[in-house]
Amino acid sequence: MTRCNNSTVTEFVLEGLTNRPELQLPLFFLFLVIYGVTVVGNLGMILLITFNSKLQSPMYFFLGNLSFLDLFYSSVVTPKLLGNFVWEKNVISYPGCMTQLFFFCVFAIGECFMLSAMAYDRYVAICNPLLYSVTMSQKVCNVLVIGVYTVSTLGALAHTVAMTRVSFCGDNVVHHYFCDIFPLLKLACSSTHINVLLVILVGGFNLLTTTSTIFITYVFIIVSILRIPSAEGRSKAFGTCGSHLTAVGVFYGSLIFMYFKPSASTSSMAQEKVASVFYTTVIPMLNPLIYSLRNKDVKNVLRKVMGMR
Repeated sequence: MTRCNNSTVTEFVLEGLTNRPELQLPLFFLFLVIYGVTVVGNLGMILLITFNSKLQSPMYFFLGNLSFLDLFYSSVVTPKLLGNFVWEKNVISYPGCMTQLFFFCVFAIGECFMLSAMAYDRYVAICNPLLYSVTMSQKVCNVLVIGVYTVSTLGALAHTVAMTRVSFCGDNVVHHYFCDIFPLLKLACSSTHINVLLVILVGGFNLLTTTSTIFITYVFIIVSILRIPSAEGRSKAFGTCGSHLTAVGVFYGSLIFMYFKPSASTSSMAQEKVASVFYTTVIPMLNPLIYSLRNKDVKNVLRKVMGMR
């Protein structure tokens, strides 16, 4: 990731979200608050799940890993975003840019597959509750999580290695607030066909695999919920699924808008930045709330911890 001999550019300048001076300070404090809530929420969730015996189940195991992904996912991007509001010229070195791209891809891909693993966990819990403890054993959960991190690392390596083979010369201003694939490719002065092909193949595989898993599992989940005789039981199950589907919809919607829109799309860079903000800063902040803090068990544990303090 640190090969600079293929490029005449040794550093990049991140343009940021906006060039309007009157918005710099308000946006700085806004995203500082968002990042603070993200760190506190996800780190708190990891600690609660790790050290509380009542939260030692497959569902919370996946929630803890999702919080881990969200914590570092946001930390890869947000500090540099905050720097754009403070510094007149936000510079990132070539190796630093490639490193940011690598870890961004790791956590973005990991988020997709973790969401699908959580959907499978809910499918087993709702559709086969009597076999839940056997089907979702600790060994199975470990294999699923290891698979998530393995696939995400391989995908990130493919994108990053391909990017280090691209030559950059002349303009070094990245019209974005972090080192993403397409904003970097717009600065290339060599062929980018392999990079675009990788986005289609790797991105298409990730998208198709995870979305089909979520869709199929939720078809079975909805059928099972409709068979629940109790109205209260159906309402509770639909509420849990609704929260998950809301987060999935926002996350995948922004990703599809950013990476899979038609080449003739007239969307501006400003619109793409807004879409990026959703999946890099807003979603990691919301996930602890929509997945965990609305959960009765987590709220009870949190009340006990606050009461002890």
